[in-house]
Amino acid sequence: MEALLPPFIAAILAEWGDKTQLVVIALAVRYARPGPLLIGVALGALASGLFAGFAGTLVHGTVTLRALSLLLGVALIFAGAAGFIARKTPAYAATLAGPATFAAALGVFLAEFGDRTQFVTFAFAAQYDSAFFPAFGAAAGVFAASVPAALLGPKLHAAVPIRALRIGGGCLFLIAGVIVALNALRLV
Repeated sequence: MEALLPPFIAAILAEWGDKTQLVVIALAVRYARPGPLLIGVALGALASGLFAGFAGTLVHGTVTLRALSLLLGVALIFAGAAGFIARKTPAYAATLAGPATFAAALGVFLAEFGDRTQFVTFAFAAQYDSAFFPAFGAAAGVFAASVPAALLGPKLHAAVPIRALRIGGGCLFLIAGVIVALNALRLV
């Protein structure tokens, strides 16, 4: 459970106003069927999380525990800094074709590739030496943040203060990252 909950919380905070949510909004406008869209979101998020999780477990045995803690702190700081950058809908979101499930899976996987959620998932997997729990936790967080986007589409920005959530999440990531990094450096 310890390796499942932190990635879930990190992913749900990181995804508000991020590329993945914007891709889901664009696809919700195109397909207007949230069911198949959400299945695709779940598949794409799980594929991205498993990729990061397996990569993280490869790193676990090669570095010390302090270095892994510092990696997690840096990942959280990176996620926090990225929270202050406004996102635009990726250009490929308009060109995704095919069934809604396939388009959503591919769109989410592409949006998550190299994203802060994937980086944090990688760091949690390395820290806990577990690929599956951090991957499932992060995928569930991405899915949870995508549900309102799939259901509300472009109305999401009017219904939810996305900018405030993105900046608040960024602040939380920065605080957690600094605490973890200082602890890893044994400065606190």
